Amino acid sequence: MPISQGDTLPGATLVRLGDEGPEPVDLGSKLDGRRVVIFAVPGAFTPTCHSAHVPSFVRTKDDFAAKGVNEIICISVNDPFVLKAWGQATGAEDAGITMLSDAESAFTQAIGMDFTAPPAGLINRSKRYAMVVENGVVTTLHVEESPGTCDTSGGEALLATL
Repeated sequence: MPISQGDTLPGATLVRLGDEGPEPVDLGSKLDGRRVVIFAVPGAFTPTCHSAHVPSFVRTKDDFAAKGVNEIICISVNDPFVLKAWGQATGAEDAGITMLSDAESAFTQAIGMDFTAPPAGLINRSKRYAMVVENGVVTTLHVEESPGTCDTSGGEALLATL
């Protein structure tokens, strides 16, 4: 069953590429006592993710901070090497957006946000969504109906709810 507003996110270990290589990141510790935005994409460098979704959060990062958001996290079912390169290519890294890999799709599946589209080569990928999480509890959740659209899950749409 998909996660919904009012639910507590499950524990998860995601991965980021640090100076010494891949590093585990405990999602729970990033959420504990904090207000965090999490958005997820079907894949790094895919058209809508690259040209619309990530840029919308780069544009709105300071506005989220002004509304009390401590961190913006992008999650994708890609390896951490790809996410590092994508964060650099999109300006997300320079903007301070945290790029986390859910390479095995474990977190994505645990919250019921996975989908598979073999014709596009997308296996066990994440639906496109954005959420506000306060102390581990989902307070706002926007899920796109189609992986190729970025309307309700974009930075501006989520910011309008705060």
